[in-house]
Amino acid sequence: MSMRTLPLLFLNLGGEMLYILDQRLRAQNIPGDKARKVMNDIISTMFNQKFMEELFKPQELYSKKALRTVYDRLAHASIMRLNQASMDKLYDLMTMAFKYQVLLCPRPKDVLLVTLNHLDAIKGLIQDSPTILHQVDETFRQLTDIYRDLSAGEFQLIRQTLLIFFQDLHIRVSIFLKDKVQNSNGRFVLPVSGPVPWGTEVPGLIRTFNNKGKEVKKTEFKHGGSYVAALKEGSLELYGDRVLKLGTNMYSVNRPVETHMSAASKNLASRTQESIVPNPLAKEELNLLARLIGGMEIQKPSGPEPGFRLNLFTTDEEEEQAALTRPEELSYEVINIQATQDRQRNQELERIMGEFEITDQARQSASKGDDWLAMMDEL
Repeated sequence: MSMRTLPLLFLNLGGEMLYILDQRLRAQNIPGDKARKVMNDIISTMFNQKFMEELFKPQELYSKKALRTVYDRLAHASIMRLNQASMDKLYDLMTMAFKYQVLLCPRPKDVLLVTLNHLDAIKGLIQDSPTILHQVDETFRQLTDIYRDLSAGEFQLIRQTLLIFFQDLHIRVSIFLKDKVQNSNGRFVLPVSGPVPWGTEVPGLIRTFNNKGKEVKKTEFKHGGSYVAALKEGSLELYGDRVLKLGTNMYSVNRPVETHMSAASKNLASRTQESIVPNPLAKEELNLLARLIGGMEIQKPSGPEPGFRLNLFTTDEEEEQAALTRPEELSYEVINIQATQDRQRNQELERIMGEFEITDQARQSASKGDDWLAMMDEL
């Protein structure tokens, strides 16, 4: 597994989350000032400097459940609230969209262009805040500094790591089904047309060489597709032309989006008991997760401004039905990281907890002090 995969996974999934939230805020006619505050608050939290520093450290990927916990906190970084069913649907849409993009990348390296497309679009969602724009630009700089010079082999390892993460997810998404890029079993349809990867030739010709390296024969064959040569390579510059369209906002045109569990995913749920079977690596993962979450600066709503609930379904009835029918094993409840016993026996945990700036009153509160995720609310 690649130790450089987490930043790409987080930024791309975060970009998809922002696309979806922006679309739902508009669809539900949330007042402009509230919608602007929600988007700015979430983006500011997502690109917080301390959080980015933790994110870009070489580390293994987290489990789906642990990563979902980070996005749950991120989605609730402002005055907006999502219930369990809407959060599940949001995470399903995020993961399936990025899985599709990874599968369709012409080259492993193009996952970097997909990430830059997300960052470009996120900047377009920021309103009246040069400070937040600077945060995103700084992340762009970090990203290109680290990934620009990685070898093709390193990007291939990153791609394999991402595909392993996504391999058991086959959730049907209405947009993909209508565009005929996803089958009814939740698996994606790979195209046999369009531009070939940059630096490669259109298939259809076999060259034969002798033992001296001299070309001695050419043979043409029918490849059954409709391919064209790539016109140019996507740019990694701040305002460059990415060429690749994967990772751009597919919700910019208002379209209803539904998700459905495929039979394969339901069968997987019946076999997988992730929340019950103890994982010997779980403790170390929670240490890493706590360090990552500790970098988030979650701002509690202040003043008289009321919060509001966002529904990712068309009606409340649909949302309630989805909550009832979703397999329990695939409903990612927030992980509560109980630190009381760990604090007594693990010095590393104690050091991490010491990095949280929590008041004495909060430390004495059993309901807050023992729950690491609740500690985020005290930052």
